[in-house]
Amino acid sequence: MSGLLADLYLWTKALHVIAAIAWMAALFYLPRLYVYHCETAPGSAESERFKVMERKLHTIIMNPAAIATWLFGVLLVLTPGIVDWSSGWWHLKMLGIIALTGVHHVLAVHRRAFLHDRNRRSHVYFRWLNEVPTVAMIVIVIMVIVKPF
Repeated sequence: MSGLLADLYLWTKALHVIAAIAWMAALFYLPRLYVYHCETAPGSAESERFKVMERKLHTIIMNPAAIATWLFGVLLVLTPGIVDWSSGWWHLKMLGIIALTGVHHVLAVHRRAFLHDRNRRSHVYFRWLNEVPTVAMIVIVIMVIVKPF
């Protein structure tokens, strides 16, 4: 199995990056939809349109992209010689990935609240929540590319 993982390393890495880009795009866009959704009246045609957009983004793009990112990431970690387990950079990278996954789940909870017209958060909250994936992405990219420790 380890030989197969090594042979497929570049393909696995490419698919991991593609999935991560799609996941990040959704993590950036869904909170923006929530910002605009906050400004609509519950039950209005505009609110119902946002619900459809949010559902499609979450279920068709964000969930599959997150699963693929994790799947290809695990395959990369299992590829012999890819991760130097004595280095510390991957710990911080994993913290960033856990933060992204946490935001993903928080956004899913908020989607259900909007779906049932029970959102209690302001547009300001969603603007701030939108910054978490940005910070996590910066940490992850620096850890993977620079490997400072």
